[in-house]
Amino acid sequence: MKTKIAVPYEKGEIYQHFGHTEAFQFYTVEDGKVLDTKLVPTNGSGHGLLADFLLLNGASVVICGGIGGGAKTALAEKGIALRGGVSGNADERVAEYLNGTLEYHAAAECNHHDHHEEGHHCGGSCH
Repeated sequence: MKTKIAVPYEKGEIYQHFGHTEAFQFYTVEDGKVLDTKLVPTNGSGHGLLADFLLLNGASVVICGGIGGGAKTALAEKGIALRGGVSGNADERVAEYLNGTLEYHAAAECNHHDHHEEGHHCGGSCH
């Protein structure tokens, strides 16, 4: 059975702010192997609209860095699994996910949206 993994993407790396990403790399996977990849621009879709964008593009899993609570909820409502708090090379992290060695943080969340306090930095997971 084919599945799709979506990764917020910039220059080969996992873009660290889910709601502001300009593109997602979609990995079509079958039997634990990547069959193909496709870079799809979000065309300005942000935050809440991204769950629908991902669903329309067939994603069943998202691997990302920082993500807000609203986006996490939207993904869960669409039945899209989340692996947050991940950084580095997108291809390498997808390979780790497929072989069961991906280190992620289930509670990874950036909650500074609309609360931009001076000096706030989400522990580095959003920038």
